Amino acid sequence: MALLAAVALHEAVSRHAEEVRIKWPNDLIAAGAKLAGILLERQGHAVVIGFGVNLAHHPEMLGRSVTSLKALAGAAPDAGIFAETLAEIFARWLARWRHDGHAPILAAWCAAAHPVGTALNTPEGEGLFDGLDDSGALRLRLADGTTRIIHAGDVFLI
Repeated sequence: MALLAAVALHEAVSRHAEEVRIKWPNDLIAAGAKLAGILLERQGHAVVIGFGVNLAHHPEMLGRSVTSLKALAGAAPDAGIFAETLAEIFARWLARWRHDGHAPILAAWCAAAHPVGTALNTPEGEGLFDGLDDSGALRLRLADGTTRIIHAGDVFLI
């Protein structure tokens, strides 16, 4: 669900700004600056998804580059219209996932993400992004040529 949410948010944001990429598993970045993040929480048999997108403003943070759609595109979209658009896009991707499984989601995620070979810092150490496995876990290629599979944790672009 995290990858599906990221794909939907990427599609909605890309209507307003170019060169936005997904950072594993579900943050959006532009020119190395964080634009949006997604939090998921399971509640019984449901998943609650929270989308945080810097539309008009972004915080000033020490040690971390952050941006907004207004900074990227010169104007901020209307929050209500953006939310409606995101909901429609999310519903379409959810229906596709239910009908076609996770393969189209993984393909769309990979097409919108930072490229294979991107240097990453992870809980498993530094390495290069080597795509996703079939479950959506991050494949990290270490300097010694081995690959680690990462299912959770903070990942930072180097």
